[in-house]
Amino acid sequence: MALLTHLLACAFGMGSWVAVNGLWVELPLLVRVLPEQWDLPSYITIIIQMANVGPLFVTLMHYFRPGLLKEAAIIYVIVSVGVVACLLLAFLWNYTSSIAGRTHSTAFLLLTFFLALVDCTSSVTFLPFMMQLQPQYLTTFFIGEGLSGLIPALIALGQGSGISSCTNITYTVNNTTGNETMESTVFRLETLDLPANFSTLVFFLLMTVMMLACLLAFFFLARQPKVWELSQQQLFPSNIMLSSFDQIPNNGAGSQLTGGHPGPKDARRSRDILTVSYPLAKLTFIYLLIAWVSALMNGVLPSVQSYSCLPYGNTAYHLAATLSSMANPLACIVAMVLPSRSLALLGTLTMAGMGFGAYNMAIAVMSPCPLLQQSQWGDAIIVLSWVLFTGTLSYVKVMAGVILRSHSHSALVWYGAAEQLGSLLGALLMFPLINVYGFFKSANACSQQCPL
Repeated sequence: MALLTHLLACAFGMGSWVAVNGLWVELPLLVRVLPEQWDLPSYITIIIQMANVGPLFVTLMHYFRPGLLKEAAIIYVIVSVGVVACLLLAFLWNYTSSIAGRTHSTAFLLLTFFLALVDCTSSVTFLPFMMQLQPQYLTTFFIGEGLSGLIPALIALGQGSGISSCTNITYTVNNTTGNETMESTVFRLETLDLPANFSTLVFFLLMTVMMLACLLAFFFLARQPKVWELSQQQLFPSNIMLSSFDQIPNNGAGSQLTGGHPGPKDARRSRDILTVSYPLAKLTFIYLLIAWVSALMNGVLPSVQSYSCLPYGNTAYHLAATLSSMANPLACIVAMVLPSRSLALLGTLTMAGMGFGAYNMAIAVMSPCPLLQQSQWGDAIIVLSWVLFTGTLSYVKVMAGVILRSHSHSALVWYGAAEQLGSLLGALLMFPLINVYGFFKSANACSQQCPL
C-alpha cells in the first residue's frame, strides 16, 4: 500500500509542470512552423507570467477567506483543464489567424495560457493537498515534480527535437573586374535541421497521457486515509490563521496514533507531535530562500542556458539540458535518503548553487566566444556546472518544503506563492535583457567566428 501511494504521489507531482516543460523542449520544432519563429519564447514567457493570476487568486482567498476554497475541487478543475488543453493543442497547435495585419498562432498562444494557468496554480494547490498525506510522501511528490522536466526532455530527445548537423554548403559567386566576370566557388559550413522522428501531434498526445495519469493519481490519492492537523499559527504580522479539525481514522494506518475516536487530549497530543512552530525570522528566511532559489532555477538561468552551452556544440547543449533535468529528481531522492533540516546547510548549498549559476551566467555573457571553447574541458565543465547547479538548489527546495510541511497547511500555500513570485521576478528581470536590449549573443555551433 505504501509503495502504491509513493507511485501515486510521484505521478501526481509529475503533472505539476509537465505541460509547460513540454512546450519548452518542443520549441525547436515549433519555431520552424509557427509564424512567430524565434520570437515565440518571449511570447510564452509573457503568457506564463500572465497565468500567475491563478496562484494570486488562490493565495488571496487563503489570506482573506481561509477554508473557503476546497483544494480537491480546484485540483480536479485545473488538471481536467490541462488534459483538455493538451488534447486540443495536439490538433490545433499550428492553426493561425490574422491580427492587426500580422499572422499569429492564436490557438497555440491561447491554449498555452490555459496550460500555464494549470501549472502555475498547481504550485499553491498541489503542495497544500500533500499535507493530508503522511510526511514521507512529500519528497516523492518532489521527485515527480522533477520528472515533469526530465520525461518531456527525454521524449523530445527521442523525437529529435532541436537536433541539427553541420553541412558544407557550396555557393557560386560572380566576381566582376572591369569587363571580365569570373565565377568562384565558396564553401560555407551551415546548420541543417534534421527531420523529427515523430510529429508534434504525437508529442502533445503523450503530454495528454501524462496529464491523464496525474488526474487518475489524484483521484486515488484523494481517497487515501488522511491525517488532519489542528494548527493555529501566525506566519506574518498580518496574523494569518488556519483552523481545521482532526480526522484520525480508527483503523488502518491512522490507528497507530489513537485507538478510537480522539478526545481533546488525543487531538492535542497529535498536534504537538505532528506540527512544529518556527519563529518569524526563521520562516522569513525560508520563504526568501525559496523565492531566491526559484528565481534562479525557473527564471534567470534557464533563460541563458542556450547562450552558455551552444558555443561548445549541440552535444554539450543537449547533455547539459538532459542531465540537469535528471539532477532534479536525483536530488529529491538524496533528500529522501539524507534529509537535513539545518538552515546553515541549506544556506551553504544555496551559496554553492549560486557559484555554479554564476559560472553559467559568465559563460553566457561571453557567448559566442567563451572560455575553453576549443577544449573538451570546456564542454565537460559547462555540463557539470549545470548539473551541480540544478542538483544543489533542487535539494534546497525539497528540504524547505519538508520543513514547512511540518509547520502547517498554510505554510505550504505560502511556499507555492513564494516560488511563483521568485519565478516571476526572475523572468521579468531577464526578458528585457535578452529580448529588448540584446545583451546576450547567440552562437552558431557550425560557424564560429572566434579568435584562436
